[in-house]
Amino acid sequence: QVQLVESGGGLVQAGGSLRLSCAASGRAFSSYTMGWFRQAPGKEREFVAGIFWSDETTDYAESVKGRFTISRDNAKTTVYLQMNMLKPEDTAVYYCAADSIRNRWGRSYAENDFGSWGQGTQVTVAS
Repeated sequence: QVQLVESGGGLVQAGGSLRLSCAASGRAFSSYTMGWFRQAPGKEREFVAGIFWSDETTDYAESVKGRFTISRDNAKTTVYLQMNMLKPEDTAVYYCAADSIRNRWGRSYAENDFGSWGQGTQVTVAS
């Protein structure tokens, strides 16, 4: 299993930027599809962005397309989420997650496909 620790959250004004990092420990990081999810107060956790282990294809929720960018550095066993043009509705706890299956065939970002989760980092966007 992969252990994950997020960092980089904080308070930012609307229109600003933040970069979240997720440091992974454990073996074979490059073999896991990675994802970012978020949970706003009173709402269910939702998918934000994902990056496929095989060819680093990226996928995004419609609400963040064009504003957020997910990337990974396998040498540093770290995945990033660059968030630009932030909006108050982006306020949430952001979680990094690793797929429960190494070298999964095909991209899937269903929450129950992810077996390792970080502790979360708070992002607050002030209007």
